[in-house]
Amino acid sequence: MTQLPPPVRTGRPAEQNGSHGQFAFRPASKAGRKARLSIQGMSGSGKTWTGLSIAHGLSEGRKFAVIDTEKGAASLYAGIGGIEFDSCPMDRYDPRDLIRVLDSAAQAGYPTVFVDSLSHFWKGTDGTLDQVDKASSRYGGNKFAGWKDGTPLQNDMVAAILAYPGHVVASMRSYTEWVLEGGKPQRVGTRPEQRKGIEYEFDIAVSMDIDNRLEVLKSRCPALNRAVIERPVGARDIAAPLLAWLAAEPEPKTTEQ
Repeated sequence: MTQLPPPVRTGRPAEQNGSHGQFAFRPASKAGRKARLSIQGMSGSGKTWTGLSIAHGLSEGRKFAVIDTEKGAASLYAGIGGIEFDSCPMDRYDPRDLIRVLDSAAQAGYPTVFVDSLSHFWKGTDGTLDQVDKASSRYGGNKFAGWKDGTPLQNDMVAAILAYPGHVVASMRSYTEWVLEGGKPQRVGTRPEQRKGIEYEFDIAVSMDIDNRLEVLKSRCPALNRAVIERPVGARDIAAPLLAWLAAEPEPKTTEQ
């Protein structure tokens, strides 16, 4: 009978040149970091115009890119306030196509990309939910392992957004509900039409209501934390403090007396 050799334990490699194993630490820095911002709101709340203005500000006057799923809505604002952008219209919304378009925008060197809107890549034609349904049909009506809620597609899409070498602004439609306020029905937006928790993937997440009021829901930029802005000018009110924060040098270390 063939005897297998005894197991051989592999020791941890000796540390060299001050290294502490495979995990290296370095001083934290924002250098090279770009903005990742989401805008959610109902139809008519001002998402597209505000997003264009923010993208214009982040681009510091240079031409930026718009990935348009809203039947050319963004192009209606072209030229207003000196805003210049190139548009890529889309009518099918496979998240893998968004990844390819982002790659094309990166190769073209656009400083900012505005995705208007990201919701279509969740629940539009060929979007994530559509892909899950199609895959489910092919596999006997059951969602096969690893595809529940389209997690792989969504993870890859988010990774592409985070990897874009410039700034990214993304609008998202909000689910709409009617509530009674003072005895009168009012239309209000709830969570975005995207995978639950998508706002956690962005540095800044804002919502807009039907009165064009912007509320910052989440911000890693201290200057924008919990801000509420009536009729915002995106370039001035959002992009400017964001760029200042990203460019700020660390505060000098003080010596305790």
